Amino acid sequence: MQIYLFLAEGFEEIEAIAPIDIFRRAGLPVTTVSITDENAVTGAHGITVLADKVFSQTNFEKDSMLFLPGGLPGTTNLDNHSSLKTLIQQHAKKGDKLAAICAAPSVLGKMGLLADKEAICYPGFENQLLNADISKSDAVRAGNVYTAKAAGVAMEFALLIVADLKGKEVADAIRTGMFI
Repeated sequence: MQIYLFLAEGFEEIEAIAPIDIFRRAGLPVTTVSITDENAVTGAHGITVLADKVFSQTNFEKDSMLFLPGGLPGTTNLDNHSSLKTLIQQHAKKGDKLAAICAAPSVLGKMGLLADKEAICYPGFENQLLNADISKSDAVRAGNVYTAKAAGVAMEFALLIVADLKGKEVADAIRTGMFI
């Protein structure tokens, strides 16, 4: 399954880089996509990352996962990108997988995509997860949607996704090899 991980100015670096690393260790194809017209995207803590592609020049495959890292103002920038939100809506209608961590679940929540689903986000953003059942877990899957609490659980979140997409054995081997 192709994973598209979106990078917006001010993204939380750990929430993007740790999952990319774990997904690639699992043999999952990940394409990083800048939502700007530049490949270079600077995170919330001043780390600049070169995205594989820019949004306007990316053809998004069917049956893919869209992954939103949080951070501020990264989450705000994701939420303000109308073409990304249209893409998210299209994927949600098809039942494709969506993943968001930290503040980024608020993007899905405000779109109504977490209604009647168990979800979690960074504390203080729960009111933006419209009609969601707020989870007590750090990372949770509800149908085709994955959400996680914060940067500190980025590796566990990625492993949850790997276990679902590639199997528990693959996730456990990565966990053991990385001493998680």
